[in-house]
Amino acid sequence: MRIGELARRTGVDEQLLRYYEKQGLLQPARTPNGYRDYAEDDVTAVRRIRELLAAGLTTAGIAEIGTCVRGEPPTPACDGVLERLRAERSRIDATIARLQGARTALDTVIERRQDA
Repeated sequence: MRIGELARRTGVDEQLLRYYEKQGLLQPARTPNGYRDYAEDDVTAVRRIRELLAAGLTTAGIAEIGTCVRGEPPTPACDGVLERLRAERSRIDATIARLQGARTALDTVIERRQDA
């Protein structure tokens, strides 16, 4: 599929898809005339990229993970990937806990105002 169709199916701008390719996150084939030719799997890949970005990972981090979880030989960059992912998850958990505390405090204030 051409880049326009991938953009339409994923809701991701064509410029961003080109950026993902530059970062090594997507590797489309090329047609004889040089057009990008994306596979059906790239739709899923773009959705995963978006989810990981939303989770706080960088494109460099996502590219690193990609090479470590595919069937390719591990590179030195793969050392510690799981630890970094666990650290990121812990950071997210701490943020969630802080937000839940803030929500609880707001609930308390709201309840007091309603009772007044």
